[in-house]
Amino acid sequence: MGSLYGKVVLITGAANGIGAEVARRLHHEGAKLVLTDLDEAPLKDLATRLGGDDVLTAVADVRDLEAMQKATDAGIERFGGIDVVMANAGIATHGSLLAVDPKAFQTLIDVNVMGVFHTVRAALPSIIERRGYVLIVSSAAAYAPAAGMVPYDTSKAAVEQFANALRLELAHRGVDVGSAHMLWIDTPLVQETKDESTAFQEMLRKLPGPLGKTTSVDKCGEAFVRGIEGRKRQINCPSFVGLLRWLKPLLSSRLGESTTLKDVPELLQKMDAEVAAHGRSMSARTEALEKR
Repeated sequence: MGSLYGKVVLITGAANGIGAEVARRLHHEGAKLVLTDLDEAPLKDLATRLGGDDVLTAVADVRDLEAMQKATDAGIERFGGIDVVMANAGIATHGSLLAVDPKAFQTLIDVNVMGVFHTVRAALPSIIERRGYVLIVSSAAAYAPAAGMVPYDTSKAAVEQFANALRLELAHRGVDVGSAHMLWIDTPLVQETKDESTAFQEMLRKLPGPLGKTTSVDKCGEAFVRGIEGRKRQINCPSFVGLLRWLKPLLSSRLGESTTLKDVPELLQKMDAEVAAHGRSMSARTEALEKR
């Protein structure tokens, strides 16, 4: 039996991508799961595929503290408490700062930043009681920003610092806090961006070496579960992303920025043209969820 056998894990954004893969792996290890998402159909499908009485699902919007508290309380009532919380729900926008829809920017901050706060706030009393583990899903974008991703990069840098500060608050209570930093994972979020943006595809092709490569959800899920088991401070996927953390000062210097600035004017022009053509700054799936 693994170290997570019998532990209760709350995961947001659990219906697909990394959240669903981590849920599948944790379920295989004998964990009890509280899974939330705004997308009801794939969330129900995941619960059906996992099966058993040790999976509880709740359709909940991370932007709504009351909804997250209700989902958390249901998990505590069902399983007795929460040992691990994985604040995973997140979205992205497309386009430069002048092209992005201000409402889309606000939605992204509400989901990616306020959603983390609501998730952790709701689960934290039980996490403290059980001396558990908090995992904040950030991104490699917190280490290395990119033009055309200002809202996303801002949100992921914010939640990385959220994790760093929270770690200081909770260490004396026996609670560990980690942040996860992924490059390009083959999730619906990345797939949709590739499908809808030739500029994004071009950007990936121009990145040096492995920086433009996509990692499978399966490999990412494996890294996450190892990190959760080890209550890690950082989970980096692929593992070389950890180097970007140490290179962060250089990447934000004139020297570091010089390697990418030459491509920015052309790529941004193409990206903004695509945003204008689509008439939206978010993916079609994300916008459809917003309209429900």
